[in-house]
Amino acid sequence: MELLETGRDERKERVILVGVQFPRDTLWEVEDHLEELRLLAESARAEVAGRIIVKRGSPKPAYYIGKGKVDELKEQMEREEIETAIFDDDLTPAQQRNLEERIELKMIDRTELILDIFAQRAKTREAQIQIELAQLKYLLPRLTRMWTHLSQQYGGIGTKGPGETQLEVDRRRLRERIHTLGREIKDVRRSRETQRKSRKRGNFHTAALVGYTNAGKSTLLNALSDTDIDVSSKLFSTLDPTTKRVDLHGNRKLLISDTVGFIRKLPHHLVESFMATFEEVVESDVLIHILDVSDPLVEERAQAVYNVLEEIGFHDKPIVTALNKIDRLSGTFVIERYEKNHPRCVAISALKRIGFDDLLHEIQSVFEHELAKYTLCIPQKDSRSISVLFREGEILRKAYHDNHVLLEARLDGRLASRFERYFHSMNDEESMLLFGGPR
Repeated sequence: MELLETGRDERKERVILVGVQFPRDTLWEVEDHLEELRLLAESARAEVAGRIIVKRGSPKPAYYIGKGKVDELKEQMEREEIETAIFDDDLTPAQQRNLEERIELKMIDRTELILDIFAQRAKTREAQIQIELAQLKYLLPRLTRMWTHLSQQYGGIGTKGPGETQLEVDRRRLRERIHTLGREIKDVRRSRETQRKSRKRGNFHTAALVGYTNAGKSTLLNALSDTDIDVSSKLFSTLDPTTKRVDLHGNRKLLISDTVGFIRKLPHHLVESFMATFEEVVESDVLIHILDVSDPLVEERAQAVYNVLEEIGFHDKPIVTALNKIDRLSGTFVIERYEKNHPRCVAISALKRIGFDDLLHEIQSVFEHELAKYTLCIPQKDSRSISVLFREGEILRKAYHDNHVLLEARLDGRLASRFERYFHSMNDEESMLLFGGPR
C-alpha cells in the first residue's frame, strides 16, 4: 500500500474495511476481526475512514458479497473519497478483478495487506527473500489484473492477442523468479542447519519464543538477555529471528530465538515462504509461548498460535507458557484458570521483570529429565576434556587419585555420549574413600 504524495507532504491512503458475517459467526467475532484489521491497516500507514459489515449465508462467487452491497460500497467510497477497500477475508482473483471493474477503485484482501506490511518491515536479505517469494506466489494467479489497462486504453479488435502475449511473458518471468528465490531459501535453510549443528556441538539448549503478535516476546527477550532489541507496539515489528544467550543454573546455556508474531488467518503463502524462519521453532528443544493475559480474547489468540504451530509441523515437544502482562490484571482469576488447565504455566510481567526466576526454573525443569549422574575418571593430562565438563556439565564432587581427576557430575545425553570412555563405576565404600563422603 503506497503513500500518495501531495506536494512535499505525504498523506495516508484512505481505506474502508469490509467484514462479512456468515451464519457460523457472531457479530462480536466479526467486529473483533475488523478491529484487528484496523490495526493492520494502520500498521501499513493507512487512514481507516470507515467500515461495513455484510451479512451473508455464503460467499457470492462473483463479488464475495452481493451486487447490491457492492453498489452501496461504491457509493460510500465515492462519497467519502475513499481510495481502497480492504476485505477481512481472502478474495479469489476473479472476485478481486470483478470488484475493481464494478467499483473502479482498488480492492485488496487481508492477505495482500499483511504481505504489504511484511514487505515494509523486512530489513535483512533473508526476510526480503521470504517476503518477495510470498508476494510473487500471491500475485501469479492475479496477474491479469495488472493488464486491464490494455483494453481500457485501446479497446476493440486487435488488443486481445498482444495483451495475452505480454501476460504469458510476465507469467514466465514470475515463475522463473519464484524458482530463483526458492533456491535462495534452500541456501538459507542449509545455513541455519549448520548453525543449529554448531549449537548442539557447543552443548546449547535452544528455545523459541512464540505468541500472538504484540504479546510481548521481544520485551521478554530483552529482559532475559539484558539486550536492547527494538520493541514496537506495531503489529509484526519482529520479522527476522533474533537469538540471544541466557545462562541457566549448573553451567547450562540456553539460546532463545524471537520469532515473527502469529495472527489469525495468517496467509498460507507467508507460512510456506517463512518456513526457513519457522524451522527455528520446529528444531528448538522447547517453546516458550507468550500469552497476553490482559487481553479479553487471550484464549482465541492462543488457539491461533496453536493452529500455526500445527501447520508448520511442531509436534510432541514441551511448551512453557508465560502468562505475560500480569501487572495489568485486577485479579488472579485468569492466571488460576490457566495454571489449572495447562501444565508448565508461569505468571510474569516482561515489562516489570516479574516472575523471571520462576520462568527460568520452569524452562530448566524441562531439561532436568535429560540429566543423569555419572562418575568419571579422567587423566589429568586431558585438561581439555576436564575443562569442557566443568564448563558445560554440573559438577557435584571432585577428587584426585593416581594422576587422574575423579568427577561426579550431572550430564545430559549429548555431553555424556562424548565422555562415555571415562565413565567409572564405584561402590559406596570407594566413593567414601575417594570423595570423602557418601553419594
